[in-house]
Amino acid sequence: MAVNRRIVLARRPVGRPRPEDFRLEEVPVPRPGPGEVLVRNLWLSLDPYMRGRMGEGRSYARPVELGEVMVGGTVGQVVEANAPGITAGSFVVGRGGWQEWSVLPAGELRTVDPQAAPLSTALGVLGMPGLTAHVGLRDIARPKPGETLVVAAATGPVGGTVGQLARLAGARVVGIAGGPEKCRLAVERLGFPICLDHRAPDLPGRLRAACPDGIDVYWENVGGGVLEAVLPLLNDFARVPVCGLVAWYNATEPPPGPDRLPALLRLVLTRRLLVQGFIVSDRPEGDFRAEVGALVRDGRLAWLEDVREGLEAAPTALAGLLEGENRGKLLIRLAPLPTA
Repeated sequence: MAVNRRIVLARRPVGRPRPEDFRLEEVPVPRPGPGEVLVRNLWLSLDPYMRGRMGEGRSYARPVELGEVMVGGTVGQVVEANAPGITAGSFVVGRGGWQEWSVLPAGELRTVDPQAAPLSTALGVLGMPGLTAHVGLRDIARPKPGETLVVAAATGPVGGTVGQLARLAGARVVGIAGGPEKCRLAVERLGFPICLDHRAPDLPGRLRAACPDGIDVYWENVGGGVLEAVLPLLNDFARVPVCGLVAWYNATEPPPGPDRLPALLRLVLTRRLLVQGFIVSDRPEGDFRAEVGALVRDGRLAWLEDVREGLEAAPTALAGLLEGENRGKLLIRLAPLPTA
């Protein structure tokens, strides 16, 4: 417990994040004050939103300051607790950041049972990504039986959950993912009826053939060429939850070509589209944990994980995530699960 290894933001990246944008530090393990707990982090979640936190521009959350520990969700074990209701040895989910030890306010933690589901799922299908899928479908997408729902990044932790929940609700689901291996995983592991490789030629034509009755819901995780292929196929009154735009997160200038905004807004008007961005922290959880937890326990909801080992792997892994290199929920294993 003498040393805490952590990764801080060393400089603000331009384009793709590089290893030199981060700095690995060794500092003393912090001690908890009143109402706080000391947590040894076991799992670190890497997510696309982290790219936005590395910049200085206005967003829905404050940026990470230079020299500050990178933000991130964690699952860990409580080592010392100075707060009622949490005991040493229990497992908790919190925002411990890119470090091996964290001191966190007890009121911001949620305890998890490692016997109910693997601890790592608390950062994926049973964590923020799963909640994002659940509330976006409930509040914005509202798929009806027989409707066609298209979801981008279909093997990601949000997209994979969206597709499965929509299919359970009776919708006809079409996934889009980058590469034949991801499409195979979407079909064989996640149960998608069809998944289209957006890197293969003629996505617009293949998507049109897969959606002969048009698209009623498009779950937007990506932007870029996938969005351009989807737009002409949207039906009247289609719903478009805008969850992410990862294709543009590393962009340093507008995409080439003509101004597409007038055509987009004309489509929004004439087809009476609902295009709504949302941030999961703005919305109540509702019955997420009960409903999705039951589906996971019953084996009706699958998930994919891409696990990297050790804190040092985080910078390169995040850069790869932003370019679609991950296969499912991207996680860093910081320490093995205690056996006693």
